[in-house]
Amino acid sequence: MAILVTGNAGFIGFHTAKALLERGDDVVGIDVVNDYYDPAIKEARLRILEETARRTNGSYAFVRANMADQVAVDRTFAEHGVRRVVNLAAQAGVRYSIENPRAYVESNIVGFTNILEASRHNGVEHLVYASTSSVYGGNQAMPFSEHLGADHPLQFYAATKKANELMAHSYSHLYRLPTTGLRFFTVYGPWGRPDMALFLFAKNIIAGKPIDVFNYGNHTRDFTFVSDIVEGVIRALDRPAAPNPAWDAMKPDPATSNAPYRIYNIGNNSPVKLTEYIEALEDEIGRKAERNLLPLQAGDVPDTFADVSDLERDLGYKPATTVREGVAAFVAWYREYMGEG
Repeated sequence: MAILVTGNAGFIGFHTAKALLERGDDVVGIDVVNDYYDPAIKEARLRILEETARRTNGSYAFVRANMADQVAVDRTFAEHGVRRVVNLAAQAGVRYSIENPRAYVESNIVGFTNILEASRHNGVEHLVYASTSSVYGGNQAMPFSEHLGADHPLQFYAATKKANELMAHSYSHLYRLPTTGLRFFTVYGPWGRPDMALFLFAKNIIAGKPIDVFNYGNHTRDFTFVSDIVEGVIRALDRPAAPNPAWDAMKPDPATSNAPYRIYNIGNNSPVKLTEYIEALEDEIGRKAERNLLPLQAGDVPDTFADVSDLERDLGYKPATTVREGVAAFVAWYREYMGEG
């Protein structure tokens, strides 16, 4: 029984595939390895997965293909006997979606449709897929709950991820395909994306260059360490979504259904102000940042805060890595990877 991890050359996909290999699962990865950011870090992640498979005697195969390529996706399912899927392949980035929305249609809509179709035609037992806290958009009710509406995304990236949730529900209803969507909250950690704030901040602070601090540093984020995210992903994968017998069509709960469908937040349940995040980074690096204070960018939300009570109740898990611990782990990795000493 193979587990397909899409986007396994990406940040979260890499960590998830590695954790599955280390616990003895058969893993198949698929990734196009595009140049949205430097492919060198993606290739390095792929080498580590190969090394992990050799070290653990695990069964691992990698398919270099675009998720929008239906033939490649169908062939991957058929040739590797895929029975469970973790869909982490996506065009990421809130700000880039304003510049190039069509990239999000190809990856997040067309690619996800191919995964849904292949899953239902191959009898997949459970499809777990990445959503995002960005779907909450204009919702200001804190903490963000899966049981409240999320129908006002503020940028196209979030709109495509909300579309994934709706698409998944239709397949859960029509074909009884168990699907679980996971709304990630500001993931960070070793092997992170070079276009994300923590990577950019560390690079510039070490180089003595100014960092761009949006919203004048006043917004808060529910920063979630990558290993906590992966733990949640795997726990969700091991518990296929089931219909909610108490679901009421007259008062529909957005997080559940009378179909085998579920939505969970995965966040730290502990928002941190951006300035505190930067201070933790400064302390680890041993140098103060020169801050270029800027207004809130288009599409950004001022604050995020995850209600993870459902995750804790159903999966027996709550992310717990503090920002200080997580930033320290990131800086240690960054210095080694970048050769900063």
